[in-house]
Amino acid sequence: MRGDLLADPVEGLDEALAAVDAFDGALVAGLLRPGAAQAAAVAGLAGAVAGTPLAARVAEAAERAAAGAAGEDHFVALAAARSALLGSVHDALARRVDEAVGRPAPEEQSPPAAPEGESSSGVAEETSSPAVARPEHGANLLAAARSWLCDLARSGWRGIDHELVAGAAPVVSAMLPDAGLRRRATLLDGFAAELAASCPGATLERVPVRRWADLWSRALLLTVPGSAGERADGSVTGRLLPLGVDVQEHATAVQAQVHAVFEPADGGAPRLVRAGVSAPKPDTVVGAGLWQLLRPRMSLLGAVSEGRSMELDAMPVTAEGDLVWDDERARAGEPADPFATARVRLSAATAAHVAPLDRHPVRIAVPVLLEGYATHSEEGRLGFGLAGQPLAVDTDRMPAAGPLTPEAVAASHACVGLLRWDAGEFVLQPLAVETTVRKKTVAVHAGAWAGGTTDKAGVRAEKAATDAVAVLRERAGRLLRK
Repeated sequence: MRGDLLADPVEGLDEALAAVDAFDGALVAGLLRPGAAQAAAVAGLAGAVAGTPLAARVAEAAERAAAGAAGEDHFVALAAARSALLGSVHDALARRVDEAVGRPAPEEQSPPAAPEGESSSGVAEETSSPAVARPEHGANLLAAARSWLCDLARSGWRGIDHELVAGAAPVVSAMLPDAGLRRRATLLDGFAAELAASCPGATLERVPVRRWADLWSRALLLTVPGSAGERADGSVTGRLLPLGVDVQEHATAVQAQVHAVFEPADGGAPRLVRAGVSAPKPDTVVGAGLWQLLRPRMSLLGAVSEGRSMELDAMPVTAEGDLVWDDERARAGEPADPFATARVRLSAATAAHVAPLDRHPVRIAVPVLLEGYATHSEEGRLGFGLAGQPLAVDTDRMPAAGPLTPEAVAASHACVGLLRWDAGEFVLQPLAVETTVRKKTVAVHAGAWAGGTTDKAGVRAEKAATDAVAVLRERAGRLLRK
């Protein structure tokens, strides 16, 4: 990998992010009675997309917002401009990663709407309209959700209270039973829950400005009829070669996402894919006990733990490279070492196309192989040196549900990980490392316990989780009997 390319500045990136940050700041106090600073922020957002097909609509929206008279269409236009700018940042960073690792560009697909434009920040972007208005099932519920989100923008995060936030509850309740609206309902429900936990906004010591603006703009764009789009799903047959597992854990839910290289049976070019599985969980189940919740739902986790490939037969896949996992369409294959896969196939594997509304810097997670680096620690933060260029290592993302530790990473000489963008710099999330133990090369994987383990620490954690789940089930049975 060319570490110098990761360290070099990306033209126009700072200007694009500055325009987004200023607009996000305007949402803190709300746009019902905007002041001079807020008016300048929305005008700056309009200026950043002045050279794109969004220019006229966003300019009008900015003018109305600055006067405190923005309607739903105007807020949608502002959210679209913000999404387009972050999309441009995503695209520029993704291209830089491809150059640094020498990987083929993502699969080209026909854009769903308008042609490419270029923002005044200098960062190239696709600035298609977020959706083409057309009749859609549940349009009345989407309109109700859009109205609530616009009320949030008017009040601002400092102006939220329980009465305002509670306005989402009937909309979410009506949307959840409808499978076609459930994705959007879940987003609204989670967003409303975060806001409710922070009410009243006037007393907040710290506002999560970027996060809430992200949730607001995405939710608002998804309320536009047709914005969810039709996913061009298909199916794939061939060999799946796992690279590693990324575990994402919350108090009440857990998800494991397997990153892999897929080799088509027809001899086509290898491609990068993902397969995810999630499950609800009690907050007492942590560490290696998480695998007990996930393991029964996806046989792939056992293959990852055993270091095996999997043979897929007409496995459903989305246009974005996510396998819709079905155990009936997969069987265990031959042994497959992730490091051998990374050394032989990873650089030739193409990434999937990213859907327009998913183009955001936070979604960058590119599998890479690093070798021959020097490790260093500065102020307690681990890093790798690549030809004299530092690359920060994010050990906080490594799950407690596996044997991979910061100490193992610090002693490593090869690493398979996910290259991410965080807080203005590229960082590496390790998925597996090779280190030397007693003059022998040993691989340590974050997902090594996914299919079960004989490791003493893993066995203890699994037993504790088993006991916790048994107690919870027994208590739940008592409640049901009563």
